[in-house]
Amino acid sequence: MDVKKDAEIKRSSKEENILSQINSETKLGDLRKIAKDIKKDHELAMELWSSETYLPRLLAILIMDKKLLSEDVLNQLDKDMQTHTFDEANNLMDWLMANQLTKDKKKIALMETWEDSPSALQRRAFWYYQGRLRWTGKTPTDNTEDLLSALEANITQEEPEVQWAMNFTAGWIGVYDEQNRARCIKLGERTGLYKDEKVSKGCTPSYLPEFIRIEVNKRL
Repeated sequence: MDVKKDAEIKRSSKEENILSQINSETKLGDLRKIAKDIKKDHELAMELWSSETYLPRLLAILIMDKKLLSEDVLNQLDKDMQTHTFDEANNLMDWLMANQLTKDKKKIALMETWEDSPSALQRRAFWYYQGRLRWTGKTPTDNTEDLLSALEANITQEEPEVQWAMNFTAGWIGVYDEQNRARCIKLGERTGLYKDEKVSKGCTPSYLPEFIRIEVNKRL
């Protein structure tokens, strides 16, 4: 009996079974339920990732073993994400950041080096992480000045996917850091980013002066 070949067949059957549960109607909540049943299975995650399709890759991220996500592996995942559409690539990186990178101190330290990465998706992760820290109330104060200086110098020249995350960070700095609120509002006024954006009823616009005003008023 060829044990290795048998194991490969079993892995393929396992992957096939999971893929049969995913279709165009599958929601993120459904993926989380599947992942909860699987728990952690890095080998299966890599098989699902190799499908090169969006929803299986979202599921793969949920069941990866963060200890095995070396810098080289993360760089390859990033490269693979770039084969997707603009929105899918952004969602994959955001999902990886939220479900894996923020769960490990070493991954956070790596992510914090991505501000000047040649990869736009990695730069997006850097900025989105900084914004999420403030959004969730875990506001670090030691790097706010550096972030604001970088925002003022670079936001208008950045790629759209990074620009959004930078704007997100500026917004939450403006909401929670009263001392820098006027500076963030001024940044929005100067750049005009998202000023003409149409938003659904009940949603907060991304234009910094409006975003900051609305979110501050929610907290009064």
